[in-house]
Amino acid sequence: MTKDNKNKTVVIAMSGGVDSAVAAALLKDQGFNLIGITMKTWGYDDIPEKDSGCCSLETIYSARNVAQNLGFPHYTLDFTEKFNEIVINDFISEYLKGNTPNPCVLCNKSIKWGALLEKAESLGADHLATGHYAKLNFDENSNRHYVSVAEDRKKDQSYALWRVSQYALSKTIFPLGGYTKTEIRQIAKTMDLKPADTPDSQEICFVPNDNYRELIEMRNPGINERLSGGDLVFNDKKIGTHKGYPYYTIGQRRGLNVAVGKKIYVSKIDSDNNVIFVAEEEHLYNNEFTVRDINLMKPEKIEGELKVKAKIRYNDTGHDAVISQIDENNINVKFSSPQKSITPGQSAVFYTGDDVLGGGIIDKIVY
Repeated sequence: MTKDNKNKTVVIAMSGGVDSAVAAALLKDQGFNLIGITMKTWGYDDIPEKDSGCCSLETIYSARNVAQNLGFPHYTLDFTEKFNEIVINDFISEYLKGNTPNPCVLCNKSIKWGALLEKAESLGADHLATGHYAKLNFDENSNRHYVSVAEDRKKDQSYALWRVSQYALSKTIFPLGGYTKTEIRQIAKTMDLKPADTPDSQEICFVPNDNYRELIEMRNPGINERLSGGDLVFNDKKIGTHKGYPYYTIGQRRGLNVAVGKKIYVSKIDSDNNVIFVAEEEHLYNNEFTVRDINLMKPEKIEGELKVKAKIRYNDTGHDAVISQIDENNINVKFSSPQKSITPGQSAVFYTGDDVLGGGIIDKIVY
């Protein structure tokens, strides 16, 4: 950062947790003019049971207290309508297609680096900052921005940021990318920031009781009755019934309520016919699939075949793969060795070294 920081305004997204609190403190120390914004992204009336954790009144007050103590203005803005329209509706729609969505990825693209960035710019801000654990880089040769793995690899959030646009990245600051979580908590204690020991949020913020079945039923009354009782199929034979295809995901073992003398897992979901296929673990492995809705960071386009590390879930360590671009919206992925439970609806993110090349939504498995 330069001495010109005092002439630049940064909107800092504040969740009320320790990460965004320390991000704000670090930016303040660097001389930026700060505006704190906490987003209200779900309606208390819609999900009254979920008045705790992320986006609760408690966390809003916590964020406001941090801003007051550090000496910058704080606002709580209501993004409920847009969040519902984009993120929650997509979440439900994907499950009704038999997929398993990752709502945080879409929220990052459309809400944090969409609606919130627009608001930040309307306030005259030069940048938007968040408490994400990720690094941001710029390639002068290609004139492109890209996200890289954070210093704290256990807390790294680069996987969830693959959909953020080039323009949005050009306006972004990640103050925590070079720190570990332990260091961040220590900074918070040293600065006497109230959220220093706040536990990390583990749940999806808008899902009541961490049970998405309740949410789908709330938005689609009677769906459980319509879909329960569908066929559960093993080795081309019906072995039982299930509670409705949206309530299963590839690789699931628990909750099948059938016994065949061996361990079985969900291997395929047929949403059109409300059928759940189960198989032994060895049948969960595949090495080729396609992704849709791609977003590329480092390159503008992938030419030919490219070797990458591909992650197919948040906590994945990444595996060797070759990718090739089918068209502007789709990429084909081939793992060098079969991987377990490749799940439609989840994100596949491609890395070259520590840098995010791009990603897409897992679409079709090639059998």
